[in-house]
Amino acid sequence: MAKKDEQFKRGLKLRARLGGFQNSAEAQKVLFPDLYKMTVGHLFGSVWSRPHLSLRDRNLITIAVNMALGRHTGNIGHFRSAKHIGVSKEEILELIMHVGMYAGWGTMGGALRQYSQVLEEEAVAEKKKKK
Repeated sequence: MAKKDEQFKRGLKLRARLGGFQNSAEAQKVLFPDLYKMTVGHLFGSVWSRPHLSLRDRNLITIAVNMALGRHTGNIGHFRSAKHIGVSKEEILELIMHVGMYAGWGTMGGALRQYSQVLEEEAVAEKKKKK
């Protein structure tokens, strides 16, 4: 049990580094706590915490895979996380274009809509901060 506790703590720490923007994990916490523990402990605490790929690499790979698989709601949290860990707007747009060339124009359109939503939400939040 100690190993699972360590994985869970590592997963929470890693999610915090990403900005904690994975809304589906938060929904799991309420609706299906066992799945939430698995997501945080195994996915983030074991898989995302492995060596050899950086957190940045893993975040960009996840965005690319979600795009290629046509998961049009799956990247909003990952776009936020990417920005939080220092991935630039230009890099994300380049990723969207590159993946779209292989996965299709519709894939690009869906990803651009998601990313636009994130940028709009950030602009609104920034405006509120300045008031």
